[in-house]
Amino acid sequence: MNPTLTLATARRILLQLRHDPRTVVMLVVVPSLLMVLLRFVFNSEAVFSRVAPALLGVFPFLIMFLITSITTLRERTTATLERLMALPIGRLDLLFGYAIAFGSIAIVQVGVAAGISLAWLGLDIAGSIGMLLLIAVFDALLGMALGLFVSAFARTEFQAVQFMPLFVLPQLLLCGLFVPRGQMGWLLNRLSDVMPLSYAVEALTRVTTSGTADATLIRNLIVVGACALAALVLGAATLRRRTP
Repeated sequence: MNPTLTLATARRILLQLRHDPRTVVMLVVVPSLLMVLLRFVFNSEAVFSRVAPALLGVFPFLIMFLITSITTLRERTTATLERLMALPIGRLDLLFGYAIAFGSIAIVQVGVAAGISLAWLGLDIAGSIGMLLLIAVFDALLGMALGLFVSAFARTEFQAVQFMPLFVLPQLLLCGLFVPRGQMGWLLNRLSDVMPLSYAVEALTRVTTSGTADATLIRNLIVVGACALAALVLGAATLRRRTP
């Protein structure tokens, strides 16, 4: 990897997004609007404080997966990636440049949503706010990395969206958000054990209920971060120099 080329790639993506206000609104504003909607749907600060921390990770995960997969695929289909890879730039330079750019947006995205939830919507957590933000950012980065990875297997933007039921919805259903994982059948429980979103939701739940960062919380953070890194590396391995 060349740090100069990686940062140049990140800068290019951020400049492109600056000229696309609809995508910026989708990335930064929509998670906050969803949290506001959730607060008034429950109409209870106690219920909101129990459910909202997990969704602070789930909403950015979903949105970053969708936006990243479509944006990367658009650069593939318009031959932008093909022209870039004709230059002396490595695959990891490209993908980690994307990761830095979208990761910066993820920090803003999670920070705005968490700030509104804590300051206005009455979110109350027992643990560290900094740890809550860190886990939520890791979750957004995981969605971004998976979006970069699956874009290699799509030919159109519609196909990229079709990957969402395969890569995202099973994790959403089995992560423990709707039913505690311990109450699931043994098969579903085993499936949830291999899905990184399960560890992110468990970490966010622990931050909500406990003020200490125990070994389980650290393990969950490591698992989510390792899965995001693995998705980026796999995305680099599947990045082709020619667009079919």
